[in-house]
Order: sequence, then C-alpha cells, then structure tokens
Amino acid sequence: MTWMLTLRVALRALLRNKMRTCLTMLGIIIGVAAVISMLSIANGAKANIEASIASMGTNCVHVFGGSKPKQGLRGGRGTGMQMRAADWRAVAELPTVAQACPVVNGPCQLVYGSANWGTNYTGTTPNFLMIRSWLVERGRFFSEDEVRSGAHVVVLGTEVAKKLFGATDPVGKIIRVQNFPFAVIGLMEEKGETGWGMQRDDVIIMPYTTAQRKLKGNQWINSISASAKRADQVAALEEQVVNLLKERYRVRPEDSDAFYAYNQAEATKQANESTQVFSVLLGGVASVSLLVGGIGIMNIMLVSVTERIREIGIRMALGARGIDILGQFLVESVALSIFGGALGVALGSFISLAVARVAHWPAVISPASVWLAFGFSALIGVFFGFYPALQASRLDPIQCLRHE
Repeated sequence: MTWMLTLRVALRALLRNKMRTCLTMLGIIIGVAAVISMLSIANGAKANIEASIASMGTNCVHVFGGSKPKQGLRGGRGTGMQMRAADWRAVAELPTVAQACPVVNGPCQLVYGSANWGTNYTGTTPNFLMIRSWLVERGRFFSEDEVRSGAHVVVLGTEVAKKLFGATDPVGKIIRVQNFPFAVIGLMEEKGETGWGMQRDDVIIMPYTTAQRKLKGNQWINSISASAKRADQVAALEEQVVNLLKERYRVRPEDSDAFYAYNQAEATKQANESTQVFSVLLGGVASVSLLVGGIGIMNIMLVSVTERIREIGIRMALGARGIDILGQFLVESVALSIFGGALGVALGSFISLAVARVAHWPAVISPASVWLAFGFSALIGVFFGFYPALQASRLDPIQCLRHE
C-alpha cells in the first residue's frame, strides 16, 4: 500500500466526520496561535523598548554628580558634587569622545496669550542633537553664538507646542518662560514616550547659558552627556569620564559615590534580559495549550480506533498489514496536527498584527517562532497519534470481524 493511497484513505476517514475533525483541530489551532502571538507580542515589546532606548542616543554615556562626604556623613546622589561648564569641555577632549554637551534642567512655567503649561526645560549646546539622535522638524536649533551670548531663544517639543499653540505654527512666536520672553525658533520632531512611560516631547530646549542665568540662577550643570566614537568604547568612556571628574575634584579613586554614570548599552542589556524572561514565560504558557491539543488528538484517535474495529478487521482480511494500519492512523493524526498548525499560524499572525496595531509597536513575527510552533504541532501529531495507531495495528483480525 503506497503512502499516497494511505493519505487518501486517511483524509477520507477524517472527512467522514467533519465536525469532530474540526473540533479536534481546534486545540492545535489555539495552541499554535497562542505560541506565535505570545512570542510576537514579546518580540514586539522588546523591539519597542530597544527603539525607545536607541532614540535617546547611540553610544551615549550620561554622568551625574553624586554625593560628597562631609564630617563622616554622606548625603544622597546629587546632594554634594556639582559640575561646571569647564568639566564638559574637559570631557570633550577625551580621545574616545565623539561629542559632548552639558545638560541643565528643571521645571518651568510657560505662557502664551491665555494659554499656560508647566513643563521641564533642558539647557544644552547644539551637540545635544547629535548625541541624542534628535532632529528639528520645523525652524532651526540654536547656534554656538547664541549659546555664548545667552540668547533668549527656545526650541519646543511637540507636546508643548500642542498645549500652547494647538495647530498654529509656533516658530517665530514669543512665549514667556518664568516671566522671561523667549523667541520660539524651532520645533523638534516627535519622539513619543520612553519604554518606561516618560514623555520626551513635553520639554523645551534652550542654550545652557541662558538656563543658568535666567532660570537656574547659578553656574552649575546637572549632568554631562557624551557619545563614544565606537560602540565598543562605551564602557571605557564611562570609566574615563568618571575618573576624569574625580581627578578634577580631587576625589579619591575608591570613592564610588562622587560621580555616577550610565550608558545606553546597559539599559539595552537590562531590557533584553527582561524581555527574554518575558518571552520564555509567555512561550511556556502558550505551549501548554499545544500539549492540551495533542491530548485531544490522542483521545479522538483512540475513539476512532474503537469505532472502526470492524473496518480494520476487513482491511486485514483483504491483505492489509499491520504497518499499513499503523500508517493510516498515524497519517490521520499528523494530518490533523498539520492542518490545525497551518490554521493556527494564520490565526496567530492575525492576532499579532492586531495587538501591534492597538499597542502601537512593531509586529515582530519571526520565522523561527512560526517554524517552531508548526514543527512542534506536527511532532505532537506523531507523538500522540502513535499509541492509538499502534493499538490499531496490533488488533487480531478474527476478533475485529466478530466485533459488533
């Protein structure tokens, strides 16, 4: 008996009871769809977090002032060490630094006409754009001359522009920042939220000298941002910047709290580790439904063998061998799992695309997850179908013919 004939006989047997066949396949369909959609959701979340981290700048290191010991006591981070503009210029001279900029920030209140909005300001230099990989959508960014002169110019984030101006073009307008008039010279492109929910478009950017003189009232800077020339230099740059600042402020090398830094590579690594655990957890939970579908196939195939004992006896009496009976029932089981797996792949892909559209992140349906789910469903068909098929092949033809 050829395999093609075995397949035809098996399919004819499955189509004989269409409702039962569809219900049996449903377990595999749901299982495969669950595996694909869960892994896609996890991969989409991972891609969204990575894109969010990458949009904050590539190869970046951010350094902050820590705490300074005083009379044997130590305050929290930011309570002691303060940095100056000269510090970021010294950082910019490091051989591994591509770009560096100071950052001065804090809260502020904005007023335009009858509209007002509370937000945060960022004082920096033009290098900020290259370090943070941010673009100006409309107008322009401020220049080095405007930084030196402490010009009253500001670039708005899209969220601030919506709150103050609605659909009106803000470029060229005059707003008041803490009662100081500022000319709006540009509008930043939309960045959206970070992976941890911080709104990056709710900000205004101005020369750091202006922020120091008018808003902060001192010459300190809050942090220094620097980008490495190459990705493999980020960790070394972080150590070099911290050591340089300790040297400039005569802090002991072993004093680890004087300055602290973090880089995007660390954030990406932590995000990848978290999403990896998330993916394994979701995949494991979804795989349980595949096992349940396999048990359903085994149950139905055992029922089918019981119902068709007389048919098995007639086939054996006509010359069918045990291997032919085994092949027929095994093909039926595998066909159930393969067809169910194919429909599950389609359903899982549809669910993944729908969730990605609702969640506003990329749909990442990896071929590996599709083949994994589809291959696993076929293996389940073989594994759970083998025992009923073996039972059928071992039946005594005489007893089968006597069966009512």
